Amino acid sequence: MHIKVCGNTRLDQVYQLDEMGVEFAGFIFYHKSPRYVVGKIAEDGLKKARLKINKVGVFVNSDYDEVMKNVEKYGLYMVQLHGDESPRLCERISDQVPIIKVFRIKEEDNVDWKIREYRDVSDLFLFDTDWHSYGGSGKKFDWKVLDNVFINKPFLLSGGIGIDEVSELKTFANGNQREHFFAVDVNSKLESSPGVKDMKKVKQFVDALR
Repeated sequence: MHIKVCGNTRLDQVYQLDEMGVEFAGFIFYHKSPRYVVGKIAEDGLKKARLKINKVGVFVNSDYDEVMKNVEKYGLYMVQLHGDESPRLCERISDQVPIIKVFRIKEEDNVDWKIREYRDVSDLFLFDTDWHSYGGSGKKFDWKVLDNVFINKPFLLSGGIGIDEVSELKTFANGNQREHFFAVDVNSKLESSPGVKDMKKVKQFVDALR
């Protein structure tokens, strides 16, 4: 499975992730997040960085113009929509750049119903823990709620994932959704402070998963 490390605020650490073979790096463009990237990584620095890693911009209820402006300024390869974006907006953005649509999950959710209008307008899905704010809960939801969902699209798992979850991730990767389980998204459990990764923990996680 692929690995996405989200909430990056230091370019030197992104280079280290690249060297480790991590496939995706997330950069948060939500101003209320403690991992807000603007002012922490220079636009040109990220845009011109020679990296194999896929640069993913994370947005929450931003409009089309704001998303595309930052795609250009920072040289983003993908966009992750983490708010309550409409299928129409997803479709419009996905015509320009691949998108990951995020769904925040509670145990009682009808996941089939939540994702039904987004199947044809998103490139990937991401399932995260439902929380009182957008992202950064550090809590894991019950992945079993996905077992019998007709997802039919590559998806990422997120929410409170760290080294302790590696064994469970490997089990899930061989379960009902093995055909479409594409990547794991990690963030706060591998940090020393918000936006600053503990690179020893990241390497330990990458090595254990692979």
